[in-house]
Amino acid sequence: MVLVQCIRTALVAVLLVVGWQWPSMAEARELPDFVQLAEDNSPAVVNIGTSVKSDAKEPAPQLQIPDIPEDSPLHDFFKKFFGEGMEGPDLTPRSSLGSGFIISNDGYVISNFHVVKDADEINVSLSDRRVFVAKVIGSDERSDLAVLKIDAQDLPVVRLGRATDLKVGEWVLAIGSPFGFDHSVTAGIVSAKGRALPNENYVPFIQTDVAINPGNSGGPLFNLDGEVVGVNSQIYSRTGGFMGLSFAIPVEVVMNVYHQIRDKGKVSRGWLGVLIQEVTRELAESFGMDKPHGALVAKVLPDSPAAAAGIKPGDVIVKFNGVEIDLSSDLPPLVGGTEVGKKIPVEIVRDGKSLKVDLEIGELPPEETLKHASSDKADTATDNRLKIAVKDLTDKQREELELPGHGVVVERVQPGPARRAGIRKGDIVTMIDDERVKDAKHFKELVEALPAGKSVPILVQRAGQPIFLAIKVPAE
Repeated sequence: MVLVQCIRTALVAVLLVVGWQWPSMAEARELPDFVQLAEDNSPAVVNIGTSVKSDAKEPAPQLQIPDIPEDSPLHDFFKKFFGEGMEGPDLTPRSSLGSGFIISNDGYVISNFHVVKDADEINVSLSDRRVFVAKVIGSDERSDLAVLKIDAQDLPVVRLGRATDLKVGEWVLAIGSPFGFDHSVTAGIVSAKGRALPNENYVPFIQTDVAINPGNSGGPLFNLDGEVVGVNSQIYSRTGGFMGLSFAIPVEVVMNVYHQIRDKGKVSRGWLGVLIQEVTRELAESFGMDKPHGALVAKVLPDSPAAAAGIKPGDVIVKFNGVEIDLSSDLPPLVGGTEVGKKIPVEIVRDGKSLKVDLEIGELPPEETLKHASSDKADTATDNRLKIAVKDLTDKQREELELPGHGVVVERVQPGPARRAGIRKGDIVTMIDDERVKDAKHFKELVEALPAGKSVPILVQRAGQPIFLAIKVPAE
């Protein structure tokens, strides 16, 4: 009994000792010290102020306020509700604020395109209170970057790191001028990498939870080694203020744009000439793939590098220049960052088989050209095993849709496989199970030949855009 009591006492003592040690172990994991990092790098971070002069030739519409004496009881009423409108149009220049950083000691500065867009005058303020009038050397709207130049020498510069080396969960720090408060420092962690945003296909954004607000745009994002790994560009917000999601342009993209602007005065990007979409689990099954991955080609633009290499709608690009494509959003930044004219190996999946093709990268055309090229209507096929009715396109519809010799329009979708797949009335069916649909009669023949119980891909055009859907053929 005495021995048992001694053992219990010893165990309690050990637990007390261990428990006493836990706080000190937790205390050993301290937050990083940002003091030195901020002190070392703030001199190379600048505040950017811009002004846009009002157009005196076309002043904003003004209400015609009657000339009311100041001692009239109505004077205060009109002044309260119409303000300075009583004094005539306000021609004060509009101004905005942003941030940037010095990339070379002879005065080159990086910022965002949207910070300096349409500016009549750009002032760059340094931490030592010197102010310079900057010149825009070049800008790139697609990546939201601008290169400025100030007339100064021996300036402090930032050190560059590698965004590719960042890890999710790693600490990062931003220096900028939110709301005009110069050299404000905020910190957080990397929330995600390679994030694709709407209408930003060529930038694999770094997502962070660093507090970014109006005025931070164009400022640098640092790693704990004091190296720039990105340029703070935009936030996700429903209120206009920071809500925990901010996005930075990776430094690799920044430097590519910077060097092109300095060397050539413009930015060119690689181009394949395909419209792509994500590969879902159902589509992967219909294409005979083990798992969903890669970028599914929904359309190949005419006279494009992809067309010249023999890539077809329904092909799944799974590897580009040796780099595996997991999500479809992985492909555009890789293509855009590839040198124009370079020959690149591309691996695709076609009919469940892996193929390799070599193609020569073209130059990305202007936005308007792309919109025109990518904007893509007799007999009626009766209801069938897919519960869908289609009819032939008229000659005029074929001409408008640029679909010579193929395609049918969906007239009716009943409850069944087609509706579950997401097919709608008005969709243009151009391909089913890797076969081009010539007309309504051909569509009926293709549907009758589909394998029972299998998922097959069907390509439709909706609102001018091609979309692949996976349709499950009912078991017989």
